[in-house]
Amino acid sequence: MSFLIVYDSQSEKFLSKCDKHIADRIITKIETILPNNPVPQNATSIVGEHGVFRIRVGDYRVLYRIDYPKNSIVILKVDKRSIVYER
Repeated sequence: MSFLIVYDSQSEKFLSKCDKHIADRIITKIETILPNNPVPQNATSIVGEHGVFRIRVGDYRVLYRIDYPKNSIVILKVDKRSIVYER
């Protein structure tokens, strides 16, 4: 079962503004790992956020939520580790 990847406005904004090689690296990781395995071994559940997971891509974190009824993964936020957990 393959999941559809949907990017939230914040994640699209970050990926459009960051360096192209960094954005390509993050997108490649998202598009190759998550569609077939929405909770890979290195994914971590975010404490205090029900159903939100994160994957690490170098110094960057990708926060996402899995929508099982719609068979999709919503990429909520992408940013550096020091910033991504701020509300």
